[in-house]
Order: sequence, then C-alpha cells, then structure tokens
Amino acid sequence: LHMRVTARANHSTVPARNRAARLTHSISAVMFAQILVSALAFNGPAMRAPSASRSAVSMGFESELGAQPPLGFIDPLNLLDGADQERFDRLRFVEIKHGRICMLAVLGHVVTSAGIRLPGELAYGLPFADVPTGLAALSVVPAAGLAQIFAFVGFLELAVMKDIEGTGNEFVGDFRNGALDFGWDSFDEETKLSKRAIELNNGRAAQMGILALMVHEKLDGNPYIINSLLGSPVAFN
Repeated sequence: LHMRVTARANHSTVPARNRAARLTHSISAVMFAQILVSALAFNGPAMRAPSASRSAVSMGFESELGAQPPLGFIDPLNLLDGADQERFDRLRFVEIKHGRICMLAVLGHVVTSAGIRLPGELAYGLPFADVPTGLAALSVVPAAGLAQIFAFVGFLELAVMKDIEGTGNEFVGDFRNGALDFGWDSFDEETKLSKRAIELNNGRAAQMGILALMVHEKLDGNPYIINSLLGSPVAFN
C-alpha cells in the first residue's frame, strides 16, 4: 500500500471516528463508477464460455463474456480485427490480471488516504505513518525498497499468477492451479459466468478509477475531486 507523510504532528491523536468518516467519504465517490459498471454484470444477457472447438481463424467475439449492455461488444482500437481465439484469450488474460491489480490499487489508495497505516517501519528510520499516499510514496521509499517491490512482483508474475495447464483450471485467468477453490466448484455454470462477469466489470472500473486518481493527484493534488464537488473534501497528503 502506498502511504502518505503525516501533515500534522498530532496525527496519531486523530479520533478514530474522524478517520472512519474520511474513509467513508473516500469510498463513496471513488467506488461510484465502479458500482455502476459492475452492476451491468447482473443486467446483461446470459453469456456462454468460449468454445474449445472454435477454429483458430478470424472470428467474431460478440457473444464472449463481458460483451453486454449498454455497450455490448466494443473494440475501438480494432485489436481483434482478424484475431483468432488464442489472440483473444491472451488479451482477456491481460485484462483480467490488470483489473485485479487495479482493484487492489484503488482499495489501497482509499485506505491510506483515510489515514490508516500499518504499525512499525517500512525501512530503518522510515515509519509507515511517514509514507505519503499515491505516487508521492515513490519519492520517499528507499531504492532498495523499490527494488524489493519489483522483485516480488516479478516473482508473482513468473511463478504464482499464471495458468498452469493440466491442473483443472476452467477458463482464462483461473489461477487456482489445483491448489485453491473457496467453494467455486459448488456453483452452477450460470452462477460461475455471473461471478466472472462481475469480476471483469469491477476490474474495468478499477482500471479507470486508479488512472483518474493518479491523474488528478498530478494535476492539482486533489485525487478525490468528486468528493470536493459534493461538499465532502478529503484531506490528501
């Protein structure tokens, strides 16, 4: 989680209810767009999983998971022109993974903006409480710390967050790899498709959400501009 520098010396004495209120205000606006997009997963028509028997030639993907009202199938950059199933699956794999990362990023941004911090130190002489939220955290985290972060991400990318063939995975982005389940196999096919659509839409909303937070942080230092417009400004860094 990105952290923010404490602006006041008495930061540790802020009442818990004030921090809870800030967290509520942050969540209300940032998650607004995400709720709208994810709700589409409940209203879309029945969707089917990709067929394994499709020919690996140019084909249409209008009925794939995620192509649902109000936009339906949309490909403004024509990334799927002439694409086969393998190309589509690769793009879907990347989309799902980016969505999951961005959902964690939005959550971390909201939580740390509310003043919630881990105890102890991030590095020697650098308490978590002194690390700012958002992109500003990169300016205070030591180079060795950044290297550790990138190394850990690389390890997850190469050894953990991947689809291992022959382990019973059911779809692109299924990283259970025969080790995790959490009750997934107890759902019927319709429920599984619905949950996958919800995750896909939440991930799409989160990608837009974290991008907006970063852009507004650099523009005017007020990533939660919607809160300000609604009369509930969020103190940031």
